[in-house]
Amino acid sequence: MLRLSYLLLLLAGGPAVAEEIRIPLGQQGPTNIGVPARGEHKHQVLERFGLADEEHPAVGKPPILRWDYREFSVYFENDRVINSVLHHQPTHSAQE
Repeated sequence: MLRLSYLLLLLAGGPAVAEEIRIPLGQQGPTNIGVPARGEHKHQVLERFGLADEEHPAVGKPPILRWDYREFSVYFENDRVINSVLHHQPTHSAQE
């Protein structure tokens, strides 16, 4: 088995070499933005945040739909929140 490994390594052109690229993550923005919590009902979200800027139709089974607000999106399964995601807010560096 060990000989087979060496043979495959030689046939493949030797050990693989890869370059590591590091991409810095941007800041997500203020963390004090209140977003709907998992399990909240649609009516609670409407009362707290008002009408969404855009409502996407339900997709799949169970039906998953998305409401987009200015700073975040809310995902619903049926009438309950399953996740809330902040939108990326790009930061401007002082070097620009």
